[in-house]
Amino acid sequence: VFFGRWLIEGSPYVLLFDIGSAAWNLDRWKGEFWDVSNIGIPFHDREANDAVIFGSLTAWFLKELSCQFDDKPNIIAHFHEWQAGVGLILSRSQKLPVATIFTTHATLLGRYLCAASIDFYNNLDQFDIDKEAGERQIYHRYCMERASVHCAHVFTTVSQITAIEAEHMLKRNPDVVTPNGLNIKKFSAMHEFQNLHSMYKARIQEFIRGHFYGHLDFSLEKTLFFFIAGRYEFSNKGADMFLEALSRLNFLLRVHKTDVTVVVFFIMPAKTNNFNVETLKGQAVRKQLWDTAQSVKEKFGKKLYNALLKGEIPDLNKILDRDDITIMKRAIFSTQRHCLPPVTTHNMIDDGNDPILNTIRRIGLFNNRTDRVKVILHPEFLSSTSPLLPLDYEEFVRGCHLGVFPSYYEPWGYTPAECTVMGIPSVTTNLSGFGCFMQEHVADPAAYGIYIVDRRFRSPDESCNQLTQFLYGFCQQSRRQRIIQRNRTERLSDLLDWRYLGRYYMHARHLALSRTFPDKFEMEPSAPPKTEGFRYPRPSSVPPSPSVSQHSSPHHSEDEDEDEDERYDEDEEAERDRQNIKSPFSLGVLPQGKKKQHGEYRN
Repeated sequence: VFFGRWLIEGSPYVLLFDIGSAAWNLDRWKGEFWDVSNIGIPFHDREANDAVIFGSLTAWFLKELSCQFDDKPNIIAHFHEWQAGVGLILSRSQKLPVATIFTTHATLLGRYLCAASIDFYNNLDQFDIDKEAGERQIYHRYCMERASVHCAHVFTTVSQITAIEAEHMLKRNPDVVTPNGLNIKKFSAMHEFQNLHSMYKARIQEFIRGHFYGHLDFSLEKTLFFFIAGRYEFSNKGADMFLEALSRLNFLLRVHKTDVTVVVFFIMPAKTNNFNVETLKGQAVRKQLWDTAQSVKEKFGKKLYNALLKGEIPDLNKILDRDDITIMKRAIFSTQRHCLPPVTTHNMIDDGNDPILNTIRRIGLFNNRTDRVKVILHPEFLSSTSPLLPLDYEEFVRGCHLGVFPSYYEPWGYTPAECTVMGIPSVTTNLSGFGCFMQEHVADPAAYGIYIVDRRFRSPDESCNQLTQFLYGFCQQSRRQRIIQRNRTERLSDLLDWRYLGRYYMHARHLALSRTFPDKFEMEPSAPPKTEGFRYPRPSSVPPSPSVSQHSSPHHSEDEDEDEDERYDEDEEAERDRQNIKSPFSLGVLPQGKKKQHGEYRN
């Protein structure tokens, strides 16, 4: 056992069990688990075997702890996901004096069924659960998950949409919905996050200059950066719909002859054989051009300086000699390219069966000069030490204009939540926990930079058209409109702060104590706190998106934009939002149904 501090913000205490050192007990513990639950674990399932070792160690630890404490203080154990569930099942079977909570962040079967392109949400009550789990060879895992759910004193899920799923898949209604929060760090200067956007956008532009060398016939000042990131689950994460929408967006931008270019990044880890040569060469060419420009600039500067000292205006035709012209011509010659800019930055293993690359081949988005939508697949998580794109994920997100996450299966959705906290607009769906949460809390999510695609009640083609319209409307915005929208998006971050969302975890713990030790703790009969009940009002100024304004043409002048945003007073609007959020979200106010704070129970 290792005890210490977890190296994250807040530095909480952490206890680590070395499951390798206890692996020799595996067969005995599997036998004990079978005696308790009648769930057999196959020898070839490494993850399930590890779960049994970890669970047995956890139950052993809780038993020792409860014996030492001797009923004071009382213990609450919170188990997350099926991998931790064995400890919960064993604790309950041994009748340990421990209040238990089990949280599922997604159901096992839900993830598997959605990945199989099944109309999951409209057929929740139709599935033969045991048969589906057996066919996918996860029946033992499913049993571990379901047993954990039913053994727990309190069962929670991370969103309302997952609560509905759990009711059908795991046959228990969650007692509390505990949404996922983030630690929000507010900048002292209001516009600091806007400055960070400009800084990191410039870093991404440098990468683009290298990646598209020889094909850089579009203005980087009029280029928008979209991205999708997360686990490589092609249909669950909505990459299939996103690519189809990009094909339609490319058509719209070309038909309307717009000067906006969209560069789309797919940050999804896959198996690779390292960077491809063409991508590395692009960054080398860019650096070489920069060095050439700097050396010519230095010579030019000296000659200009000397001429001005003599009181002369230099002859610009003579200030560059033949050597300088030759150097520049050679530099231009080195940027000539006889192939298209690559759509992927790495050499993919088995690229013939890669679903993203196969879809790109089908829709023909090959980064041609005529394409207004360019695609870059980066099949590796971002790192500041990368020779290609030396940015951490947070820095990269801040530099982009829009995060697009049209997920079909997303129990919560940290990626759009992280975008919101950084003031970056995002696209989500009404099948993600985050999307449903925002629909409950914000009267006009699109005005605040949260675009919610309807994937539950529309056909896939209609959903794809809706996504295309969101993307096209975003492309039509002026720079001023995007700045206004980012300000509004960033103001939503208070909704996602653990200082607000932590109350749902506190309620779950209080509920577990009152159920485990009813003679000591008592809660007044009440419903758990709801996540709804307050909505951000629609901004009083006109919405920033042209898709909901009066313009019929995609082309309109900057003067019109100025008129359109005339009524926008950011300070006034921000103050109104602060007043609205103050009363329901102040920490002193108890959520509905929670009458007593911890320590105020009747002992």
